Amino acid sequence: MKVILAQPRGFCAGVVRAIDIVERSLARRDGPVYVRHEIVHNRHVVEDLKVKGARFVEDLAEIPDGAVTIFSAHGVSRDIEDEAKSRPLRIVDATCPLVSKVHKQGQRYSSLGRTIILIGHAGHVEIEGTLGRIPGPVHLVENSEDVENLDLPDDTPVAYITQTTLSVDDTRSTIEAVKRRFTDVIGPETRDICYATQNRQTAVRELCRFVEALIVVGASNSSNSNRLREIGAECGIPSYLVADGSAVDPAWLAGKNVVGVTAGASAPDVLVEDVLTAISQIAPIEIEMLDGVEEKITFRLPPELLEAS
Repeated sequence: MKVILAQPRGFCAGVVRAIDIVERSLARRDGPVYVRHEIVHNRHVVEDLKVKGARFVEDLAEIPDGAVTIFSAHGVSRDIEDEAKSRPLRIVDATCPLVSKVHKQGQRYSSLGRTIILIGHAGHVEIEGTLGRIPGPVHLVENSEDVENLDLPDDTPVAYITQTTLSVDDTRSTIEAVKRRFTDVIGPETRDICYATQNRQTAVRELCRFVEALIVVGASNSSNSNRLREIGAECGIPSYLVADGSAVDPAWLAGKNVVGVTAGASAPDVLVEDVLTAISQIAPIEIEMLDGVEEKITFRLPPELLEAS
């Protein structure tokens, strides 16, 4: 059986930075390290950091005064940040710089007196943080129908921003619906949408040209991992999302000669290796790498952690 690996796949720069922030904070050995929410949406990553000493909570009330407190890569609302600052907590912000960029875009558009249309998934932790960062009116939409149902005059000055785990392809029709509906619209250029999300989706579409089944490595609560599986299905390929190799069902691969494997932006490469091992136990495999974008982007760590080892 041939197994073709998508390129790129797995960790993006924002995820690498966030995990590095937790590990460096632990390495300082300066008291307990608390992380509000999962640092990234992957149980294996979280469990590994727990073993190293990180403590994960959902509520700041669970964190004792004076403790190191890390905000996850998804970002937090202004209220959460203000609450943390009102207490003697030592805050380290691991928010992905691309998420922070969306916050700033929304704040700038709002300062111009525009109503913000936020394109994203209700209930996603990134969306909750973004909603809590913009001072003016914000309307959350998921699709073109939501845009049509907005209770706003068509001449309302609006600006759109997007959840970073959505790609240009995901948002194109919704953005077009905003532009059709309203007469005064501004928004970021498409190149401002998360490069990692777009690159992984483009790679999966290319991969699906050559394979008979697709396995996506990622967590069930990972938006970008779920979207990769959906894209495979849209391409007419049987597609499966697995947390690790233990979830691979031999029945999925029965009669298949070529299988594709990719990973969401919060899935470590060790889990891809685990899936490859599981496939090799079903049938001998030959591994091939798909040509694709080589990502070289890195994000700077917070200054207070640059000296930590």
